[in-house]
Amino acid sequence: MSENRHYDVVIIGTGAGGGTLAWKLAPTGKRILLLERGDYLPRERDNWDTTAVFTSGKYLTDEKWLDSDGDAFVPEQNYYVGGNTKFYGAALFRLRPEDFGEIRHHGGISPAWPLDYTDFEPWYTEAERLYVVHGQDGEDPTDGPRQGPFPYPRVEHEPRIQQLHDDLERAGHHPSHLPIGVMLDQDADGNATRTSACIRCDRVDGFPCLLRGKADAETVCVEPALEHPNVDLVTGARVERLETDAGGRRVTAAVAVAADGTETRYSGDIVVVACGALNSALLLLKSANEAHPNGLANSSDQVGRNYMRHNNLALMALSVEPNPTRFQKTLALNDWYLTGDDGWDYPMGGIQMLGKSDGEMLRGKAPHWAAFGAKLTPGRSLEMIARHAVDFWLSNEDLPRPENRITVDADGTVHLAVDNKNNTEGLKRLRRKLESMLTHLGMHEETHHRKVYLYEGMDIAATAHQAGTARFGLDPATSVLDTTCKAHDLDNLYVVDSSFFVSIGAVNPTLTIIANALRVGEIIHERLG
Repeated sequence: MSENRHYDVVIIGTGAGGGTLAWKLAPTGKRILLLERGDYLPRERDNWDTTAVFTSGKYLTDEKWLDSDGDAFVPEQNYYVGGNTKFYGAALFRLRPEDFGEIRHHGGISPAWPLDYTDFEPWYTEAERLYVVHGQDGEDPTDGPRQGPFPYPRVEHEPRIQQLHDDLERAGHHPSHLPIGVMLDQDADGNATRTSACIRCDRVDGFPCLLRGKADAETVCVEPALEHPNVDLVTGARVERLETDAGGRRVTAAVAVAADGTETRYSGDIVVVACGALNSALLLLKSANEAHPNGLANSSDQVGRNYMRHNNLALMALSVEPNPTRFQKTLALNDWYLTGDDGWDYPMGGIQMLGKSDGEMLRGKAPHWAAFGAKLTPGRSLEMIARHAVDFWLSNEDLPRPENRITVDADGTVHLAVDNKNNTEGLKRLRRKLESMLTHLGMHEETHHRKVYLYEGMDIAATAHQAGTARFGLDPATSVLDTTCKAHDLDNLYVVDSSFFVSIGAVNPTLTIIANALRVGEIIHERLG
């Protein structure tokens, strides 16, 4: 084992939480170390290849976890500089003000946060500037109050999606332009300009960007942070455990293992865990010692519990007319986000567009899709079916349950337990609502599941929206972190990924992770002086 020099702040993870925090602290002059278990994502043609990304899962981890039945699966985790943001769709929504309070769902109660929307609003504003969020204020009736308009103009719809937008408005609904983080400069017609990094292609959702046109954590935060001489990055450093002093009140070292098995200890006045909600919980659990026999920061027995990941469906409808859209991820509809319909009194969730389907995404269910496509014209190829596809993402809130949790055995075997029927009735009703409108929107009258990554629907491996495994709160008996995201049980340990979420709402969690990292970065800066 080798010993490394001491840092003011050690940050474990370079995604939306850790990368953003490094950016926030870089100008302070404090010595900052970023530890990343992966390497830089290779820049290669396969970045945009559907077979490599969606069918083969080339860039996913090869680790195996076990579900509650003991069956092995590969979690959808990407271990690269920038974390899962390298592959995310860059949909950067704010949680709604109501999401911070208690909400009654069909399946139970979504609990209140110890902070409210006003505590996060200034940080949402900074996060939207930092991650180049394009949008249009005033369209979405569920959106909270803002300090001002979006920092970048909305991404204009292409003709078929503009038609969908107009048809929804004529039906009395409130479609909005989806807030999305892309480095896009548009001309008057909405086309990418000659100097725009983003070219409005069909690879934004689920693919890494070859052109650095997507606002991922590496591009927006890690690389600018590394321009400061006080910031270091070590890749290929898988942190296996955190060590504490004898009293268990301070983390004294992060012990990282390189690919060749070499262990290195990194120490910091402040240690920040930002590995993603699942891996952050695993790291705390694997760091058990005499002072913390149930895992680090786990006197409440809440570490790893209350795992949430949304109730999601990726659905494909078929437009009667072809849908030549390339950059399809521009529209959202949240009319039933906080309310039901037809006398049903519970939230149903939100609808947004997915990236555009291609034939390879449908190939895994070729007979199924061929039958679906026969409704258009017998003998249509999968590519022809995809040309008529209009792709929707439906999301409803799942609820924090203590039994939904991640655990690890003494031999390192990881177990993930998930209740796939957790508050799912709202999602079913949202799907039926969407399907009831399709014929009036120029589409055939039903939708079908669309493959997303290697999985679909609510498969346990679908961990993209993970949250909630180290919730923050006022009571150390029922929470892991305080409202500054410092562990109740330790003096110098913080967690700044989605682990701190008390509930998850029904919109993508990434902007809230970013906003919170900026908020905690200011707190750490003040603490360091």
